[in-house]
Amino acid sequence: MLYFEDFPTGRRFEFKPVAVEAEEVSAFAAEFDPQPMHLSDEGGKASILGGHAASGWHTSAMMMRMLCDSYIFETASEGSPGVDSMEWKKAVLAGDTLSGACTVVEARVSRSRPEIGIVKLRAVVSNQRGETVAICDYANMIRCRPTGDSA
Repeated sequence: MLYFEDFPTGRRFEFKPVAVEAEEVSAFAAEFDPQPMHLSDEGGKASILGGHAASGWHTSAMMMRMLCDSYIFETASEGSPGVDSMEWKKAVLAGDTLSGACTVVEARVSRSRPEIGIVKLRAVVSNQRGETVAICDYANMIRCRPTGDSA
């Protein structure tokens, strides 16, 4: 189990690659963002995106899954107080493979709840060509290591 003390500034967590499947892009769009460029290849090609593109919200959801798989599932996480910024830099197209990493930018113990640390991180998601497709600056609330529990 990872605790607040395991998140020094500069620590990096790599993401496992995620394949962007056309069926998943369409299904997400149909439920949450039914714009033509997200629903089909034809709609995407008729747009400035040039192909069947995942919604930015879908890209964010895939990033969240990569965060969970890279460190959150193994962490004494208490959730997030919020996202400072979410940038969609380049279209994510069906057939792309996403990967990347998140890096600890800052860490401090909460003033109001000293048993919790606030860890600020930056996640950068890239496609198979190494192009950055999304950047997210966010915070995690992570429990401090219990007294007597060694690393």
